[in-house]
Amino acid sequence: MKLFLKGLRCFTEKCAIEKRNFVPGQHGQKRRAKTVGYGLQLREKQKAKRAYGLLERQFRTYVAKSARAKGPTGENLFVMLERRLDNALYRMGLASSRSQARQMVLHGHVTVAGRKVNIPSYLVSVGEEIALKEKMHQNAMVLEALNLAQSQNSVPWLEVDRAAFKARVVALPRRQDVTTPPISEQLIVELYSK
Repeated sequence: MKLFLKGLRCFTEKCAIEKRNFVPGQHGQKRRAKTVGYGLQLREKQKAKRAYGLLERQFRTYVAKSARAKGPTGENLFVMLERRLDNALYRMGLASSRSQARQMVLHGHVTVAGRKVNIPSYLVSVGEEIALKEKMHQNAMVLEALNLAQSQNSVPWLEVDRAAFKARVVALPRRQDVTTPPISEQLIVELYSK
């Protein structure tokens, strides 16, 4: 499944999923194994982990925190994943992929509420302002990501000012706002409740 991990490359013919979408080996195109039960649950978990760029321990921690929070566990999980600073930067359109956004945060190019934050897993709150530092306003990668983001829809929980390279968190994200990639949170919750 295409998870759009490589940014702009996923929209071109160089995308690996479109080139070769079968298992490696001589008989890869002929073999079709039917996945059921645990395999489906594992695949959904792996999609979520890879889409958001998390390791197993980080993802397990998010699942545990979302289980303790009030409300449906699956919805709480995706709200927490969407609130991560690297994801918010990607949703603003200042990075073409989540990994690029993560690198920008790690290198100290992002401020939250006027303070430098270099932790990609920082959870943004309602009312906080996320901004890119002045020296990054002319960066080629940022400008390319902005051009790509012009054609995409903005997310309703962020009030984005692309001309000023900043955004304000106006509300918490909802599960309905997360459409890409299509992930079934129920299967993830079932996997971790065993």
